[in-house]
Amino acid sequence: MKIDLGPYGLGTAPLGGLFTPVSEEQAQEALAAAWDGGIRYFDTAPHYGTGLAEERLGRFLRGLPANTGKAIVSTKVGRLLVTGQGEEDGFPGREGHVRVRDYSRDGVLRSLEDSLARTGLDRFDLVFIHDPDDHWEQAAGEAYPALAELRDQGVIGAIGAGMNQAEMLTRFVRETDVDAVLVAGRYTLLDRSAAVELLPACERRGVAAIAGGVFNSGVLAGGTTYDYDAAPPEVLTRARELERVCAKYGVPLPAAALRFPQRHPAVTTVLIGARSAAEVREDLELAAAAVPGELWEELDHAS
Repeated sequence: MKIDLGPYGLGTAPLGGLFTPVSEEQAQEALAAAWDGGIRYFDTAPHYGTGLAEERLGRFLRGLPANTGKAIVSTKVGRLLVTGQGEEDGFPGREGHVRVRDYSRDGVLRSLEDSLARTGLDRFDLVFIHDPDDHWEQAAGEAYPALAELRDQGVIGAIGAGMNQAEMLTRFVRETDVDAVLVAGRYTLLDRSAAVELLPACERRGVAAIAGGVFNSGVLAGGTTYDYDAAPPEVLTRARELERVCAKYGVPLPAAALRFPQRHPAVTTVLIGARSAAEVREDLELAAAAVPGELWEELDHAS
């Protein structure tokens, strides 16, 4: 992929109110902290707060002075927002909007048009097919060709797929001409399943791998959630053991979790997820922490 995303990007799901509502002021402060910390890549999606994250990111970017440099923005297609009432699906979001799975060509085009309107941007640098777990045929047969055509026309910069599993992402890498994959939670200190087939396939095909969910939704950052649910006792036990090993070397577990994915040559970028300026600054400080090689060796053995 020709786009240089930088070593870290900011995922905006928390700013859309994932698990807990986030105020407009808090969201703007978090985005500003990321920008001031050197982050230029921002990942968003209609799913995040039924468009709220896209709107907030757009307001932030429009407020930047013209001479401060260019942001790189990715969004996603596959969850079309329509007027109606429905379940919050983890995000309080905007009232009166619901998500409808739609990986059709028309759905992709409409979704992108709506995302451009919400963000105020005239172009996206990267567009992912979002969580097509049960929709391979339509995602590969309609969404992918539609995005590939837009890429060829220069309407969007690059295309990929973003999921919480490695298997279908591997299929995208092998059977299509995607530029990037966003793999959430499957290449972490607790779950290295993406290293079996996905990351080697990315390396062979020259596909950029972006690692998200590096804290496995909280358990590797001192929390008790794993994959967006309460962590099972055995997962908590493994996380505490990893924390004990890190402590021997004076390294916080979250610092090791942030740095871990970048050890693989296929991984270009790690997404940070934060809901406040303080969390952004803390994550950037953790990402800058020195991690001795001996710790990696012991963590590799412990896995």
